[in-house]
Amino acid sequence: MAVSNCIWRWLQARGLRGAQAPDPIFRYMGKGRRKSRVFVWGFAHTGALGLPHLVLGRGGGQKPRQFQLRPRGVELEQRVRAGGQQEIWMDRRRHCQIGVTESGISSAACGYGFTLLASQTHDITKVWGMGLNKDSQIGFHRSRADRTKGYEFVLEPSPVPLPLERPQETRVIQVSCGRAHSLLLTDNEGVFSMGNNAYGQCGRSIVDNETYSGSQIIHRIEDLDDKIVEVTCGQDHSLFRTEKGEIYSCGWGADGQTGLGHYGVTCKLTRIAGDIAGVNIVQTATYGDFCLAVSKDGDVFGWGNSEYLQLSSVTEATQVNIPKYLPFKGVGKIKQAACGGTHAAILNNRGELFVWGKNLRGCLGIGSMDDQYFPWRVTVPGNVMDVACGVDHMVALTKSFI
Repeated sequence: MAVSNCIWRWLQARGLRGAQAPDPIFRYMGKGRRKSRVFVWGFAHTGALGLPHLVLGRGGGQKPRQFQLRPRGVELEQRVRAGGQQEIWMDRRRHCQIGVTESGISSAACGYGFTLLASQTHDITKVWGMGLNKDSQIGFHRSRADRTKGYEFVLEPSPVPLPLERPQETRVIQVSCGRAHSLLLTDNEGVFSMGNNAYGQCGRSIVDNETYSGSQIIHRIEDLDDKIVEVTCGQDHSLFRTEKGEIYSCGWGADGQTGLGHYGVTCKLTRIAGDIAGVNIVQTATYGDFCLAVSKDGDVFGWGNSEYLQLSSVTEATQVNIPKYLPFKGVGKIKQAACGGTHAAILNNRGELFVWGKNLRGCLGIGSMDDQYFPWRVTVPGNVMDVACGVDHMVALTKSFI
């Protein structure tokens, strides 16, 4: 109740009938009271949601559940300093990242059954992992039963120790997850990789018959002359964008997804050429074995797997091993691209969203189940600010027109 209303009622109670009812005064919660929160939903059985009771059940006869069908909060107050003005929503299939201001969670990434969260904090603990960990893709988490072994499943957000030289100065800017490997980008100590390196996707030499379960290897990538400003994990490959707008890659290249002009394996970060040679790239996207890149001028380039028509505008080939310029007409200046399991999306500087590819289970959102061979605008009631693609679905963050 507003304070002025209390005074008015006090005056009326004392016989002052002529007292005018004041205009209502509302008190709004201040910015400082808002908290950064994390919400999760989807397949829970792997532990990727960080909700142990969904996997183990609870007392009182509550049974385990495989699916969390609605967004549910994950309590991180004991682990992450509260702050920020946005919430993070994650889907189990791949990464969907939303920044949080101040000192809350700033980056979230979803791999195949596991999740990483990162905070741009100067505290010692900066990254948390949960879910599948059979390849140590969320770090080494020592078993309480056998101190020589690590957990292959982590059911709640758990700190991931990083071998930082200056842990109280360095911040983790971004995390990205693939099928069974992860990349972590810092502000001044480069990139760290962990998990499965069978194809060199972690940017280190391949070791025959290497055991990844219980591994404590967290590799620091520091081979480049230019500073890395963005990391992107594909299924078993990795992309790195530098401050100069160049793209480097490593890992599995059977579909041409490394963009290096061959279909082999590469364990050393190698600069990609093709149609992006000399072009200032400002964003990369990849999912599975298909890749897109956006230039500062708003052009789009693609390479990798094209069995779902993603690159049909320039070739009938299903495997493309060098970046190709995609001459899309009528889409404006592109500022962001996103890759899905069978489809792709681009977002222009007017907030317009275009999609194309195989329309698996209606994932394109074009009002039909037809496949789309070139970018088609999606009718969205608002200006699209951000977009993410899953295996067979999409998410868009919008602002209303008015």
